[in-house]
Amino acid sequence: MSSTGTPAGKETAEQALARAQAATQAKRFGEAHGICKDVLSSSPDHPSALALQGVIAAHTGNPERAIELLDRALHCHPGVASWHANLCSLYRILNRVQDAVDSGKEAVRLAPDNADNLVNLSLAFTDLDEHKNAIACLLRAIGLNPSHADARLALAQNLLAHGEFEPGWLEYEWRNETEAGRGQLPRITSAPWNGMRIPEGRVLLVGDQGYGDTLQFARYIPLVAERCKEVILGCSAEMASLLSRIPGVTFCCHRWNEIPSHAAYTRLSSLPGLFHTTLETIPNCAPYLTSDTARRTKWAGRLAEVAPRPTQRIGIAWSGRPTHPNDRRRSLRLAQLAPLAATKPGAFISLQKPFPQADAVNPGDFPDLIDFTSELTDFEETAALIANLDLVVTVDTSVGHLTGALGKPVWIMLAKANDWRWLLERSDSPWYPTARLFRQPRPGAWPQVISAVAQALSVPLETAPGSGFR
Repeated sequence: MSSTGTPAGKETAEQALARAQAATQAKRFGEAHGICKDVLSSSPDHPSALALQGVIAAHTGNPERAIELLDRALHCHPGVASWHANLCSLYRILNRVQDAVDSGKEAVRLAPDNADNLVNLSLAFTDLDEHKNAIACLLRAIGLNPSHADARLALAQNLLAHGEFEPGWLEYEWRNETEAGRGQLPRITSAPWNGMRIPEGRVLLVGDQGYGDTLQFARYIPLVAERCKEVILGCSAEMASLLSRIPGVTFCCHRWNEIPSHAAYTRLSSLPGLFHTTLETIPNCAPYLTSDTARRTKWAGRLAEVAPRPTQRIGIAWSGRPTHPNDRRRSLRLAQLAPLAATKPGAFISLQKPFPQADAVNPGDFPDLIDFTSELTDFEETAALIANLDLVVTVDTSVGHLTGALGKPVWIMLAKANDWRWLLERSDSPWYPTARLFRQPRPGAWPQVISAVAQALSVPLETAPGSGFR
């Protein structure tokens, strides 16, 4: 026996959990789970093992199980701030926002000088629309750690949501210093572009965030083109064909080794700040994207077969990218949109790409839905289809941005906690004149949103308020 009471050579629970922690950080979740299971087999209420299993459950997509495990851990050992902070994050995922605030407050009470916990609590306050409390938490966090990139980015998002664009764009640059932001671009040896004129040089613009962000900020490309000889655009392959037709784009590439020499570069999402954009000076130039004529004509023929005029043609999209941090709150199941089908305002055409398998197995959830999504091979194809529609109804995905950028009417259904770009308490958008916003009155209240959209669809589209029709 060792002096600690542990047989020589036998691993202690703490040593085993240290290995499990290392495996978790390395994303070897199966290995970590097995170690925790071994510890719990001999000590079923070991709080640290329960808490770590909760973290593993969260990482592997089971927040409900994660909460159960963390609750058990806290029942045994209630004074661990990080476990309350983890609960805060998990409750946010499940839209239990008041529980998230309560857990976040407890984490801050136990560790008042922990900037991470303050940021966590601020996000929960933001979910509740308590933006003053959120900003107060963020200012405290930044006071503790002025270089806390997540705190600075969260502050930016709160400021931008309030329309305080001047300080908001300054703070928004901190997104590039977050863990996710630092890994977005390879090492670039050209100078960061500061908005200066380079009449004989090229400027590289990089689509650095999601599809929606790229579509939203593509409106600035012609403004950049006025200040340089050529604009080189780096974006995903799915967007290259569509974006290459924006006035001012000389060359569009989707591989880093294809990028030609250039004098300076910047991220697309930095352009609003570089052009000192305010609410009043947003380049409100829709349509600033155009669909391909040949593809548009093709889709006109296809739709004439399945939804001949005078049938109104309404596109729908109900689910975003599953890996998006807000996806559980912003996305729907197709069955939830059944009240829209019941209004029978015209023909519904799916713009959902990919079509979720869980929805595909129940076609009766939304009868008579026309599905061309297997043919929507890129954004160019989707744009050509949308150009032949009368209206698009969507959750907050790239489909909404694409429709707005094409200058087509779009109704966007928003979760209570939504992106800064939609501002607060507005049913319109200064970014997209043809958009109408339908907001949850409280977290998770999709039935009220869908009911409002169904009511709006019961009015002829040409006369519906905010339809975008001229």
